[in-house]
Amino acid sequence: MPDQLTELEQRVYHYMIDFLAANTYQPSIRDIARQFHIKSTKTVSDLLHALERKGYIERDESRSRGVRLLGFSGGGQTQPVPFYGRIHAGTPSLLPEDRKGFITVDRRFLPTNDTYFLKVKGDSMIGRGILDGDFVLISPSLTSKNGDIIAARLGEDATIKTLAQRDGRVVLEPANENDAAMEISSNDDFAVLGVVCGVYRPFWEQLEEPTLTNGPMHAASSGNGNGNGPVGG
Repeated sequence: MPDQLTELEQRVYHYMIDFLAANTYQPSIRDIARQFHIKSTKTVSDLLHALERKGYIERDESRSRGVRLLGFSGGGQTQPVPFYGRIHAGTPSLLPEDRKGFITVDRRFLPTNDTYFLKVKGDSMIGRGILDGDFVLISPSLTSKNGDIIAARLGEDATIKTLAQRDGRVVLEPANENDAAMEISSNDDFAVLGVVCGVYRPFWEQLEEPTLTNGPMHAASSGNGNGNGPVGG
């Protein structure tokens, strides 16, 4: 999963986004120190190193303002949210090399700072308003409960379903009468990837991106020879 930011790291990260939107250049280390009443520039440098290590920025330490916000393309009070093209069995199931890009979102719509997007392929959740081609916003920090729509992993396959409990067993329920529920056994390599907390539906896209199926997700070749084609079920 994306690394969680500390409260101070998140505040510094949001300050950098808002500063860049207002000024068209990044704040200096001293600007950040002044804003957060930090006496030591080394402390600020350590914060920036943490943001870089967690995948939120890139730094060029040879320049005084050599910071690039990964994925940032919007104004203030926004945040770039990564989306992923595939998952892996075990933990972590999301790896940096599988990040396919960013979608900039108004910060008010993000329940936690570690949210990410997966793209849906299939129609098993049409009854809950999730359609083929939608991007689902997922929070791995929210605790899932009965009736929530979740992203779940079975081995290296992923699915979007409604979480249910039946006789002490976990059941993943579709919202399409043509699809069957998935009952999870104790022997299954199963994990909840997070709670779906938003659905974004583009009517036009510049690039076709890897997808997440409402059924199991499997790697597929796009035929374009670059290995970055859509993932389908």
